[in-house]
Amino acid sequence: MKETVEFLLHHGYTLLFAFVLAEQIGLPIPSTPMLLAAGALSGLGRMNLAYAWSLAILASLVGDSLWFILGRRRGFSILNLVCRISLEPDTCVQKTQVTYGRHGVNWLLFAKFVPGLSTIAPPMAGMFKVKPWKFLSMDTGGAVLWSGAYLTVGWLFRDQLEVAAFYLARLGSWLIVVVVGAIALYIAFKYIQRQRVYRALRIARITPQELKRRMDKGESVVVIDLRSEFEWADGRIPGSLSPVGDDLETLISDTPKGEIVLYCSCPNEVTSARAALRLKRHGVKHVRPLEGGFPVWKELGYPVEFPAAVPLSESK
Repeated sequence: MKETVEFLLHHGYTLLFAFVLAEQIGLPIPSTPMLLAAGALSGLGRMNLAYAWSLAILASLVGDSLWFILGRRRGFSILNLVCRISLEPDTCVQKTQVTYGRHGVNWLLFAKFVPGLSTIAPPMAGMFKVKPWKFLSMDTGGAVLWSGAYLTVGWLFRDQLEVAAFYLARLGSWLIVVVVGAIALYIAFKYIQRQRVYRALRIARITPQELKRRMDKGESVVVIDLRSEFEWADGRIPGSLSPVGDDLETLISDTPKGEIVLYCSCPNEVTSARAALRLKRHGVKHVRPLEGGFPVWKELGYPVEFPAAVPLSESK
């Protein structure tokens, strides 16, 4: 066990950088324990706090900058990759969109403290064309606050961590088994949580091709856009209606009779599926999410319309 402790102390900076980078690129590896441990070891004189803090900030910026560039170049299609890697339920996309609509680029200062927003925030900033210098300044501020908060907590409770380390040392070689097992359980929990979301949202979709065909024939189809207003800069399906706030039921009651089609920008249409299930519970029978959402509709080259006034992302 002594060799294990010496290894951790000798490679502590490398491990800290690796864990923070892994979490920021979306892998299901929590870096909070490493930040707390680094803060405690700094308080005990076994690590340099300023160096550990700098490495955590650098690792965070490397991962975030990669997602920012991909989001800027690939657009909404990159969200599918983000959600597959992070194992987070895709509702984090909608949460991030709403947060951006309220706070603009300032969200990057606190996104890392909110589960589900940390990995999604950088590519979303790229998608909405936030200027690189503004992204780097706000993301750096967020990384400083986030890593500094956990390092400080670890430093303040260094004595308690030293006691915990004493008991962990008594586990001997079992410590590695416990750590690996804990990580495996965390990943399994996230995977099960994700599958539960998808099972709960199983509902028949309508393909963009079928919707386009029915619209061209003039059939009675009510199309509802569930996206936030700032996403309208990318266009909307012609004739789309939008609920005021979250008052979807009132909008439905005021629309003509016909099948209702809901669309969003979330991977796997999670937001649309949730809204469809909500409407079915209120007695609305003919409602379906649009398969692939607006990104697929636009990729197929189908017509879009643009509202007269669209909020500018950079004005945020």
